[in-house]
Amino acid sequence: MKVLLDIKDSKAASLLEVLRGLSYVKAEPLSEEKALLLKEIKEAVKEMKLIREGKLKARPVKELMDEL
Repeated sequence: MKVLLDIKDSKAASLLEVLRGLSYVKAEPLSEEKALLLKEIKEAVKEMKLIREGKLKARPVKELMDEL
């Protein structure tokens, strides 16, 4: 199982030290850019699920391409 934690910088080092001490846990810090990308992907997936359920209206592809 993979878990993404958001930890205050001042507390992160001590928690990582504890996690690395557990033989069954592999702890690896993420860069800010990678963490932001994961958050954006998660939000996009959530929006897609809402669109498929009919709870959110989709945008036309042309509008999306014009935005890029």
